[in-house]
Amino acid sequence: MSALPNGWTQATLLNLAMLNPKTDEQDSVTCGFAPMQALGTSFRTPLKFESRPWGDVKKAYTHFKNGDVLMAKVTPCFENGKAGIAANLPNGIGAGSSEFFVIRPSTGIDARYLLGWLSTEAFRKRAALAMTGSVGLKRVPKDLLQTEVIPVAPAAEQKRIADKLDTVLTRVDAVNTRLARVAPLLKRFRQSVLAAATSGRLTEDWRKTRTGASALEYQSIELTIPYAHAVTAPKTWTAMRFDQAIDLVGGSQPPKAVFSDVELDGYVRLIQIRDYKSDKYKTHIPRELARRFCSSSDVMIGRYGPPIFQILRGLEGAYNVALMKAVPRQDIYSNDYLFYFLQKPDLLRYVEAGSDRTAGQDGVNKDHLIKYPVFAPPIEEQTEIVRRVETLFAFADRLEVRLAQAQTAATRLTPALLAKAFRGELVPQDPNDEPAADLLRRLAQAPAAASPRKGRRAASAAV
Repeated sequence: MSALPNGWTQATLLNLAMLNPKTDEQDSVTCGFAPMQALGTSFRTPLKFESRPWGDVKKAYTHFKNGDVLMAKVTPCFENGKAGIAANLPNGIGAGSSEFFVIRPSTGIDARYLLGWLSTEAFRKRAALAMTGSVGLKRVPKDLLQTEVIPVAPAAEQKRIADKLDTVLTRVDAVNTRLARVAPLLKRFRQSVLAAATSGRLTEDWRKTRTGASALEYQSIELTIPYAHAVTAPKTWTAMRFDQAIDLVGGSQPPKAVFSDVELDGYVRLIQIRDYKSDKYKTHIPRELARRFCSSSDVMIGRYGPPIFQILRGLEGAYNVALMKAVPRQDIYSNDYLFYFLQKPDLLRYVEAGSDRTAGQDGVNKDHLIKYPVFAPPIEEQTEIVRRVETLFAFADRLEVRLAQAQTAATRLTPALLAKAFRGELVPQDPNDEPAADLLRRLAQAPAAASPRKGRRAASAAV
């Protein structure tokens, strides 16, 4: 640890607090009960609880009181940052998950200050490396927590630091909340673009300049079941059924015994739904056993989910039974327009409402899909629709990049603020503050409580 600011010292956690103290109370007294999910992952998230009689929870659960710091000790809750301070408990007492560490600060030690240290990247990384137990159920060792060396500021400065963290992290939370709202807005923006594109509204001005005001007249087909909605399009578009405009060609695959994760001579890639997200698990099959092929420009439909009816393109090879190739009838749809048309929000809802469920999986009901009414724009207008959609989607893509950059910067704010706080750089030092060493000497000299319960001990000397 680097040099400490004037007036600071350092001590183990056990010198500053009691770990897992017990509570003795009448069974009929109401308390707050907090399972693991009630503990937040943000530095400032309040502990949630429900009221229960003390007698119902006192034996099998961890005890705590108002002002205690709670920290999850088990994976993945610890790695997720679950920690907080108990407050506003009924009768000031509570019980909760046996996977909580409960830390009760000694007099002169601010609970928010301790929580801040336990939320630092330095402590979290150290504790994560020291976790013991089997994979999937590891825990932070109690000994590590007890012997954790913490920089201790004077009591008055602890409060200034904690108050400053409360103020600044409130703003950080507000920033994160606002940023979290942007991704759903971008999703709705894309859905609105697709809805406008496939209903003709996106190219109203384009039609008007080429065919006159009549191009603004619309036609509709009303559907009632299983998803009630109107399919609307300009009168200049041609109405037909899905299967009159688009052929659906299912995939195939040989036995898994011939699969290879490397491309051997005479083998071809077998494309699966997962491959459109990652190349991590490529599969190859003998070319002579492949029956269905797609190019990178073909439009593919994911048959099974969740989510069902994913519209995909960009890969070349054979494709398996979980995929269908959507092939537009000649001169009705271009592949590029078809790619966006199949993503229209109302079509997805229609498919979901009529989906099959086989072997625990939702799947596209092909007989239901091919009955859907569709409208075909003139090919020239399809080209203009695709151009406009791609322009608008490129704008959304740029916003997403900027959003990701802003979210990355925002996630660094809390660790940076906490690190700054425990270097003594977050608030000014006051030479009139009682030095932390004097505080610890007082704690060490304080008489121990009579007959201390399990988990309680008197504060000892600073290290």
